[in-house]
Amino acid sequence: MPDQPRVVIVDDRLEMAETLADGLGDHGYDAVAMASSRHALEMLGKERVDALITDLRMPDLDGLELLSASKRLDPARPVIVMTAFGAIDSAIESIRRGAYHYLTKPFKLEELLLFLDRALDDSRVRSEAAALKATLRERFGFGTVRGSSPSMRRALDMAERVAATDVPVLLLGETGTGKSLFARALHAASGRASRPFVAVNCAAVPEALLESELFGHVKGAFTGATADRPGLFVEANQGTLFLDEIGEMTPALQAKLLRAIESRVVRPVGASSETAVDVRLIAATHQDLRELVRNGSFREDLLYRLEVVSIELPPLRERREDLPELAEHFVREARARHPHSPVQRLSAQAMAWVLDHDWPGNLRELSHAIERAVVLGKSAEAGIEDLPVAVRERTRPAPGLPGEILPIRAVQRRYAAWALEQLGGHRGRTAERLGVDAKTLAKWLGSSEPEK
Repeated sequence: MPDQPRVVIVDDRLEMAETLADGLGDHGYDAVAMASSRHALEMLGKERVDALITDLRMPDLDGLELLSASKRLDPARPVIVMTAFGAIDSAIESIRRGAYHYLTKPFKLEELLLFLDRALDDSRVRSEAAALKATLRERFGFGTVRGSSPSMRRALDMAERVAATDVPVLLLGETGTGKSLFARALHAASGRASRPFVAVNCAAVPEALLESELFGHVKGAFTGATADRPGLFVEANQGTLFLDEIGEMTPALQAKLLRAIESRVVRPVGASSETAVDVRLIAATHQDLRELVRNGSFREDLLYRLEVVSIELPPLRERREDLPELAEHFVREARARHPHSPVQRLSAQAMAWVLDHDWPGNLRELSHAIERAVVLGKSAEAGIEDLPVAVRERTRPAPGLPGEILPIRAVQRRYAAWALEQLGGHRGRTAERLGVDAKTLAKWLGSSEPEK
């Protein structure tokens, strides 16, 4: 907003409008007095006006009509209405239609200044928040997620449908499939976008420290606790807390997490009081949590809390049609980081090898491979020799059956075990890809308990 906010004051008694304009001008405002509501409306549609102050009872176009027209032209522009004591009902109606405040004549200039300053401050905050949300959506939103394959479109569709809600989301998929990217996109598209996004990798923090990391601690709670620390739940208050690799969390800490989710309060380590928190939870894992529930290493009640909505992100080998777009995207990103590189694209031969590789490391592996090619490439086109050895060796995994003749059950068991490994240990998805039910898959694997 400019140093001098521009304010239009409309009153069919021009001397009243001019008196207010002079007073506002003495306090740093660019104030324009007008007696015609029609002329004021023309100005609102053609010029920059930061705030409107209007009388309610005017001939031709009254204050309520001018208020509605201003809101149509610029919904964020604050409007303050002036009214005589006998028209309070109209003033209340103006608030219903979106006026910021109303003043009953006669009023002091200081009173108008108080509410005008507040109105412009509120407008500026809303404008800044809207700009921040737009920036977050552009930088972290779903537009940053590349891919148009059916499996990726299903994941994106589900994510876009739940982003605006506060329900917990569980992101499933192999390492490197983009779970962190999806978590940020969910936050950026939510009503909490302007609030904190806090992430923690549960597998990267030692078990002894994770409780303190999540819930905080007070000074002296344990050796090394030299000061109070609020914890990530408090840091994420009114925003989003992303718990990556949730399957690595110990059962004891799972119980405390469950209580925090259910009660919406946290107790720092060593504290005697609790702190209320309001966070939206997003969790992610590459493991099969239902399998962990069956073997007793993950709480079933916590799983129910986390997977109100679950979204499965497909591995790259199941969305090969997205590889050209992804490769081009990573080339652009790598060129931005290494502007002196001559590489502008992959050669046709290099792209063929990219399409043929299974990418067990998924997006992370592809991104690193493309960056290597951009850094090492000596011409506009990066060639096969610039790709990592793992890609050039065409190391696509295969069952590798021996030459001996085996009983069909042994073949089934080996193939099912191989398929399960390729799909990150996810039994439900493995059964679906093999075209069998969970009971049959469990039988092939030699498991005594089928997936439920």
